[in-house]
Amino acid sequence: MAENKIFAGPHIRRIRTGLGLTQTAMAEALGISPSYLNLVERNQRPLTVQLILKLSQTYDADLSALQGGDRDGQVASLRAVFADPLLAGELPGEQELVEISGTAPNVASGIAKLYRAYREQHERLSDLSGMLAGEGRGTRLAGARMPIDEVRDVFENRPNHFAALETAAEAFHQTLAPGEDLMGALKLWLRREHEVSVRVLPVDTMPNWRRRFDRHSRRLFLSERLGPADRLREVAMEVALLAFAPVIEAENATFTFASAEAVRLARYELVRYAALALMMPYAPFQAAALRAAYDIDVLSGRFQVSFEQAANRLTTLQRQSAPGVPFFMLEVDHAGNRFRRAGARGFPQQRFGGACPKLSLHDAFSQPGRVLVDVVEMPGGERYLTVARTLEGLNAGYAERPRRTALLLGCDIAFAGETVYGRGLGELPAAIGIGPACRLCERQACLARAEPPLTRPLGLDEMVTGLGAFDFQ
Repeated sequence: MAENKIFAGPHIRRIRTGLGLTQTAMAEALGISPSYLNLVERNQRPLTVQLILKLSQTYDADLSALQGGDRDGQVASLRAVFADPLLAGELPGEQELVEISGTAPNVASGIAKLYRAYREQHERLSDLSGMLAGEGRGTRLAGARMPIDEVRDVFENRPNHFAALETAAEAFHQTLAPGEDLMGALKLWLRREHEVSVRVLPVDTMPNWRRRFDRHSRRLFLSERLGPADRLREVAMEVALLAFAPVIEAENATFTFASAEAVRLARYELVRYAALALMMPYAPFQAAALRAAYDIDVLSGRFQVSFEQAANRLTTLQRQSAPGVPFFMLEVDHAGNRFRRAGARGFPQQRFGGACPKLSLHDAFSQPGRVLVDVVEMPGGERYLTVARTLEGLNAGYAERPRRTALLLGCDIAFAGETVYGRGLGELPAAIGIGPACRLCERQACLARAEPPLTRPLGLDEMVTGLGAFDFQ
């Protein structure tokens, strides 16, 4: 096997200039010629084992730094910088990133630090913009935005109800007349109308996909990682793509997205919506929800869907002639990453926020499968009923670590009495004081505070220590 050559010219140059040495003086100390040292510093000659040992003995040089140091970490940092949409047109190849890290490591570190500062400032400006917008003082602060951000903004801020898709799904369901076997009826329709068959494949055969449609063989492949409810949704999505395509495209055309990628993502969200509408037709589902007082577990069993699917469907019940409780939902993983937000009247970002660490959404991970019900109160006095539970996610093998998420379903406290969760509380308990997010919350002495508020200076006092890690004036 060929030995990897080590080039560390910039590092040796920094050692030399840091000591104030000329190339002639360092070359003499190392027992090499000045011209050879010049070639080494310009990465035109690799380091020999003897030269590495001599550098270590003479100048106490760090051997790990001479052999590459944190170059992999620097390349990864640069890769993250140039992955930003703001720099998408300037994205260098992988080899260029390696060359920048190798020939100018200080410049690479500076770029990474500058980018981190930019991202932090952008997040602070976004939080401040959201706070000002909530007070009716909108701003024009803009930053780098990915297509997924654009799509999320539109879907999160509009009512999660698409009347045309609901009508199309109900009409199709009535024509299909599936009885108690929706999956069987959908498979039969696919085969009869489009000569498409459905097969479930093992993980080693389809390791990277949930669903894949092969146009040539007319087969729809599903991963065995999917549970029964998720398999049903994937088949329903394929049916929606074939049966409701004109309706989906008409809905998608009402948006004004700037990129083809955003249009594609929006189409996917509409297809997911259509699939749920097909699995749980509006009128039967809304009637069942009223009878069950919006008990998600009862509804998931009745319609043979998952907890997540039934909860998601509850946020769509806003037909003008038969509206349901205006629920909103939020899904995060155990690290706090947000995956989805939606609401019957749009997600209440300004009134509720959803980023408070005291929400039961985060406690749910320590009590998997258990439904947690709370009454929470915002700093302005608005109160909400919240229901949180973990979601199972995909089936995984022993050595895998799949994404685990938790879902929160909420509604204004005025609707609590219409739900089994509000009735189960009896007399409403004392509300838990929460905020929209730590940066936007001014609650004093909060034991869960993770960041100082943007609107207050830190109250640093050597004589007094408060309860929180970020006391403020």
